[in-house]
Amino acid sequence: MEDGKKPESPARLKNRHTRLAAFRDQAQKDMDRTRASIKQVRDYLALSGKVSVALEALNQQLFRKLLDLIEEKLSIALQEVLEQPIVLKAGVDWKRNAASVDFWIEREGNREDILKGQGGSVANILSVGLRMFALTTLDEKDHRRFLVLDEQDCWLHPDLVPRLVKIIHDAGSALGFQVLMISHHDADTFSRYADRVYRLVPRAASGVSVERVGCFAEEGRF
Repeated sequence: MEDGKKPESPARLKNRHTRLAAFRDQAQKDMDRTRASIKQVRDYLALSGKVSVALEALNQQLFRKLLDLIEEKLSIALQEVLEQPIVLKAGVDWKRNAASVDFWIEREGNREDILKGQGGSVANILSVGLRMFALTTLDEKDHRRFLVLDEQDCWLHPDLVPRLVKIIHDAGSALGFQVLMISHHDADTFSRYADRVYRLVPRAASGVSVERVGCFAEEGRF
């Protein structure tokens, strides 16, 4: 050879070829794995869009079913308390996967604003029901099912108050709620359905005293 070096022996060339072939095979395997991983990612990205659309559609369907349940139960409450042929309706608008709900009432097919024409009584009844529905979605480990209603009957005629108390009592019992209802109506109004009734009486000397009202001996409740 011109550079004075001796040519490599056939055995050495064979060993080098063997090593290079092994490097080539390993590189091919690595490339195949990389291609497979890229394909999996592409397949996942293609599928994730469809999954997101499907989950959003399912979410909307489940939310609509919940609204249907709210319409049904609160329509019954409105009719039992007010004795009027009215039903609750709820419309939902979805924007950026967030729901915006609009409530109204219908009377013989005619739409009415909840806050108009009823003196606030419809809104009072609905707010109780919606609060209870909302509380049922909370984790009982972190949130106690205790609801305070402050003058929730303020717009109702006194004759209708016992009906509201009955609805609240029955719903609270069914859902496992403890409900404290504060009212300026006469304490006797609540004696039929409430588990316990207390009257707060202002005193000139001591400020306010608390008196227990009613006795439910037939049920063992006082």
